Amino acid sequence: MPLKGYLDRSPVFYSFYTRGSLDLFCLNTPLLYLAGIFAILFLSVMMVVRRTIVGYKHTWMLGRRHRMNVSYKIFCGWDFTIQYHAAAKLKGSFIRNDIKLFLEEQNFSMREAKRTLKQWAHLYLLRVTLNLLVLSLLGGAFYLIHFATVKSQSTVATNDPLVKLLLQYLPPITITFINLFLPHVFRKISSFEDYSFTMQVNATLVRSIFLKLASLGIYLYFVIIGPPVGPNSPPKCRENQFGREMYKLCIFNFLITFCNTFFLNYPRKLLRKKYPSSFLARLLGKQHFLIPFNVLDLVYAQTVSWVGVYYCPLLPLIGTITLIVTLYIKKFMVLHCCEAEQRMFRASSSSVLFYFMLLLGLLMATVTLGFDLYNFTSKDSFSCGPFGEGRTVFNVTEECVLSLPSPAQSTLRYLASEAFAIPLILAEIIILTSYVSRGRANQKAIERLKDMLVMSSSDKRFLVKEHTTMVRRQRNPHQARSARIEENVPLNRHKDPPPRN
Repeated sequence: MPLKGYLDRSPVFYSFYTRGSLDLFCLNTPLLYLAGIFAILFLSVMMVVRRTIVGYKHTWMLGRRHRMNVSYKIFCGWDFTIQYHAAAKLKGSFIRNDIKLFLEEQNFSMREAKRTLKQWAHLYLLRVTLNLLVLSLLGGAFYLIHFATVKSQSTVATNDPLVKLLLQYLPPITITFINLFLPHVFRKISSFEDYSFTMQVNATLVRSIFLKLASLGIYLYFVIIGPPVGPNSPPKCRENQFGREMYKLCIFNFLITFCNTFFLNYPRKLLRKKYPSSFLARLLGKQHFLIPFNVLDLVYAQTVSWVGVYYCPLLPLIGTITLIVTLYIKKFMVLHCCEAEQRMFRASSSSVLFYFMLLLGLLMATVTLGFDLYNFTSKDSFSCGPFGEGRTVFNVTEECVLSLPSPAQSTLRYLASEAFAIPLILAEIIILTSYVSRGRANQKAIERLKDMLVMSSSDKRFLVKEHTTMVRRQRNPHQARSARIEENVPLNRHKDPPPRN
C-alpha cells in the first residue's frame, strides 16, 4: 500500500530504506541500516562517557576540600603570557567574577552558621511545602501531556485544516510550552528555599532535568502504545508515525526558540529602551541570558535526535542545521536583547549534571529502541522500510549468521551464550578493580603533593624570616641580637636584671 505524503516517501523517514538490489545474506539494506544506527549510538555513548569521566575527575580533584584560597586567586591567578588588551580585560573580569562568587558563598556560610534551631525548623517546613508544590506542578504537567497526546490521537470529525494541524501538533506544543515555562517557576521557587546560589542552580537543574526527560518519556510511552487499531482501519507504518512525532518535536523546538527571540525578547528590549518608566516595562523587568536553561534546551534537542534517529535517519542532520542557526539566534539574543547577570554562575560545578543528562537521554533512546524492536513487529503493524515483507531484525541477522562458515557460527554462538558471560564478568571485575586502585593511588598522591605544597610554603616563610633577621643583624648587630633572643627565648625564661647598688 503506498504511503501518503512527500516526506513519508523521502529519505527523511524509515519507510524510504527498502530492501533493493543489494540483497545478499550479510550485505543488504537492513543490516547496513542497523549498523549505521548502532554506530551512531555507540560513538555517542563513547564520547559522552569520556566527557562525563573527564568532568567528574575535574570536579573531584577541585572539590570543596581542595579549593584555592582568596590570596591565591588574587596574587597567583594572573596569566603573564597575555599580550592583548582584550584578553587581559577578559581575564581580569574572570578573576573578579570568581572572587565575587567566592565571597558570596562565604557570606552565605556565615549566615547559615548563625541560624537557630527555630529558624532551621521553619526553613525545613518551608522547603517541604515548596517541594510538594513542585511535585504538584510536575504531576499537572504530566497529566496535561497525557491529555494532549490522547486528544491528538483521537479521530475528530472536522473539515477545518487549521484544526487538524493544531491537533497534530498539540503534543509538541504542550511539551515545548511546559519545558519553557516550568523551569522558570522552579528557579523562582528555589530562590525561596534559602540555598546558596550554586545550590539553587543545581536544584533548579535537577528539577528541570526530571521535567524534560519525564515529559519526553511519557509522550514516548503513549505514542508507542498508540490508539487501538480497528478492523477496517487502513494499514499504517508505525515507524514512520513515531519518526514523524520526533521530527515535530525537533522542528517545533526550533520554532519556539526563533519566536521567543524575535517576537518576545527583542520587542521587550525595545520597550525598555524607549519607554523605561512605563508600567509594562517595569513589570517585565530586565532580560538575562540564563546559561543553565539554554544548555538544558540543547541537551533536550540532542536527546530527541537520539530517540528518533532509528525512525528518522536524517534527524541528526536536521538537528545539526537547526543547532547552527540556533547558535546565531542565541548570539543575537545575548548581544541585543539581554543584560549582564549580576550574580555569577560557576559552570564547572554543574557540567557533570549536563553530561549525566546526556547519558540519561542516551539510555532513554536505547531502551525505546529495544522496546520498539519487539513492539513494532506485531501483526497489526504495516510492514514498511528495510524490515518489510515479514522480515524483522532477528530473522535478518539469523540469516546472516547461518550463511557464515561453521567456525564463525560457533564463535558467534559462544559470544551470545551464557558461557561467555562468566569470563566477561571476570574481565570487567579485573578492569574495574584496576581503575579503582589507580584512582585511590592518585588520590593519595594528590594528598601527598598538597602536603608538600604546605611544607614548601612553611619553608619559604622560614627562609624569608631568616633573611630578614640577617639583614637586620648586618644593619644593627646589637638590636638584631636582642630581637633574636626575645623571639627565640620563651617568656618564662626571661628574668629581671639584678638591682644595682
